Amino acid sequence: MVVTFARMNLKAILAIVLVTVPAFICYKLVDYYSKDAVQMPRKYNYDRVEMVTKRGKQVPDTVWHRVKSIPWTNQFGQQVSLDDLRGKIIVMDFFFTRCPSICPGMTKAMKRLQASFVKNPDIVQFVSVSIDPERDSVASLRAFADRFGVNHDSWWFVTGSKNEIYDFAMKEMLANVADPGVDTAFIHTENLFLLDTNRVLRGFYNAFDTTALAKLARDIPTVMLEKDRKRPSIFRAYIPYLPVIFIGIACTFLVVILLKQKKNKHASTNA
Repeated sequence: MVVTFARMNLKAILAIVLVTVPAFICYKLVDYYSKDAVQMPRKYNYDRVEMVTKRGKQVPDTVWHRVKSIPWTNQFGQQVSLDDLRGKIIVMDFFFTRCPSICPGMTKAMKRLQASFVKNPDIVQFVSVSIDPERDSVASLRAFADRFGVNHDSWWFVTGSKNEIYDFAMKEMLANVADPGVDTAFIHTENLFLLDTNRVLRGFYNAFDTTALAKLARDIPTVMLEKDRKRPSIFRAYIPYLPVIFIGIACTFLVVILLKQKKNKHASTNA
């Protein structure tokens, strides 16, 4: 009797181990790899660091700077701003229509990038901001855009207040950080700037560097995926409960074994 009981306990323990150990390993693997499955572009320009409570612990949480929206007039004479682009990735550059050097090349690079998203035009909005607003009229913006055959539906060429634009370029877009050679008296940078759907600055990309442009083309859809990270999949929500679920399965499995053994014992006794 003692030997039989010992065998029952051994089988029960073995059953629990066989169920819980692989399940626990799978849980840890899923939990680990689901956190950062995709390498996201870094964020720039934070406002502050706050202490927040997560799972009962105080941890630092960075509050990233949201690029402010300033009023612009686009190539159709419409009043627009970044507030009109909620939910979109934004690729931006700074140019002027009379530029004889880098601006045409930057626009061509942006045009190729726009063409690569022709099947998904709602993902990204392109914005070219004039750094010579006093001479870049609505008509000249439209003529410049038409010269390169851009898709006006997803690309703004904008003008506005020079003081606001220069302040925006330096303080919000960090043009001088992206390009240390930028003269604050005349912002002339060959970089393209990437903003995510929360208008957080995510990168600077040299328009004349094919490697940088290829990275920008990859980063746009990658950052787009990030907008759903605050709304993770239904399976991710259940990850903290997986240990309890696995233990429940193990207990059920154990009860089935014990009942089966009891049934077999009862049958052998009656025999």
